[in-house]
Amino acid sequence: MISSRQQVTDMILVVKVQKDLKWSQVAEAIGLSKEWTTAACLGQMTFTKQQAAVVGELFDLSDEAVAWLQIAPYKGSLPTAVPTDPLIYRLYELVNVYGTTIKELIHEEFGDGIMSAIDFSMDIQREADPKGDRVNMVMSGKFLPYKTY
Repeated sequence: MISSRQQVTDMILVVKVQKDLKWSQVAEAIGLSKEWTTAACLGQMTFTKQQAAVVGELFDLSDEAVAWLQIAPYKGSLPTAVPTDPLIYRLYELVNVYGTTIKELIHEEFGDGIMSAIDFSMDIQREADPKGDRVNMVMSGKFLPYKTY
């Protein structure tokens, strides 16, 4: 019996290693971006019934596990307030150092509001550089202004 979405994520990760699958292969199978697909497989998004069936087949999941893929998840995947994983910590550091700058520039351009993580897309690519390859990360979120009432 499965009692949490995290258990399904763990199952997916085990089979991903066993089958030597790439997230881009999973994304191609369901017809979505590798970024969204990875987030969904890691328990941060909800699959449709059809998408969940494809993921279930790829990862040899039970019907019960496939059902869990279709339940709206508890958002937020980090176990601590300050992440300890070095890569995730560097993203946290980026927001700590540049967060107020990003906020100021968005407000200057758009006004008082937020960038949506709901109406959102992301693209992560390798960028060749003679001094060492770079991570090129583009995030695009709909601007949602605060309303007055």
